[in-house]
Amino acid sequence: MNDLKRTPLYAIHKALGAKLVEFAGYEMPVHYEGIIAEHLMVRNNVGLFDVSHMGEAFVKGPAAGEFLQMLTTNDLGKIIAGQAQYTVMLTEQGGIIDDLIIYKISDDEFLLILNASNRQKDINWLKAHQTESVEIKDQSDAYSLLAVQGPKAEDVLSKLTPLSLSTLPFYHFAYGEVFGKNILVSRTGYTGEKGFELCVPNEHAELIWTALMEAGEPYGIKPIGLGARDTLRLEMGYSLYGHEINDDVNPLEAGLGWIVKLQKGDFIGKQACLSEKANLKRKLVGLKLPGKNIPRQGYSVLDSNQQKVGQICSGTLSPSLNYPIATALIDASYSDASDEIYVDIRKKAVKADIQKPPFLPKKTK
Repeated sequence: MNDLKRTPLYAIHKALGAKLVEFAGYEMPVHYEGIIAEHLMVRNNVGLFDVSHMGEAFVKGPAAGEFLQMLTTNDLGKIIAGQAQYTVMLTEQGGIIDDLIIYKISDDEFLLILNASNRQKDINWLKAHQTESVEIKDQSDAYSLLAVQGPKAEDVLSKLTPLSLSTLPFYHFAYGEVFGKNILVSRTGYTGEKGFELCVPNEHAELIWTALMEAGEPYGIKPIGLGARDTLRLEMGYSLYGHEINDDVNPLEAGLGWIVKLQKGDFIGKQACLSEKANLKRKLVGLKLPGKNIPRQGYSVLDSNQQKVGQICSGTLSPSLNYPIATALIDASYSDASDEIYVDIRKKAVKADIQKPPFLPKKTK
């Protein structure tokens, strides 16, 4: 793995005995103590993630807002400075290039948080549509991203900052002092728990990580790897690029119609979304399975006649619920909760119940 990139916290992960794997071109910790223990730590207490492999790009200029409105599906005109928005970028055919979070710093400046695996593709797409009055600056290699997540997240972070975390609404952010450094703190996350993400200049990453771990000691804080990040997000029904969403999936199929604002004006992929809305052929659903029958990505979903009607996008044994859960993209005509469907698991048809995600209540509000 010598050709892989490493985050500024790599030495800390090694010292903690993390199991390191390749992910999106980076050598990243998949777990430290174990996925189940780390998952439950975040659900019940507090955990700290290194997600510095994610991309950060600044879009600036007097036409920056108009530019991003054209390239994304959500209505950026509905948010104010200090607010963040979840959205997607589409091809003309309506396929998802990436899902991302846009932070509105001012009317003329936005920060985009990009998926690690799509960072260069996203930057290329943005620059391919760039106008003279818009500046795009990829700063991914200058920043680290730390996520403190769980019921005790606010208790931990509040020990290091004078920011009023309790009054910071979900999907808002603020710049402020964290352990003596000026840091962007956002109330976002990928776990369904209360939590914060810190965009930290690389030179301060080790300092802030160590300070958070020390502040969290009274609460039993643990470092959390990407394995638990995946099981946590799946319990919430959050999409992962390459699983629930990709460039062959329309956001309306993926249950993301709530971020496709067809009334806002023109945007790339709008006509494809209008066509999809008029004739939705596939739909993303949640599934609950019995026993320990874990449905893996790519497994076939069958109807009562054992005919294929879709396939699994993500599946796991839920650590919180102790039974298998999954997401599946299936024919829309089989997506009702009363429909009888099965999953082909190692040539055995296992009956599954359709259950609308999230599988657990969200605690982000």
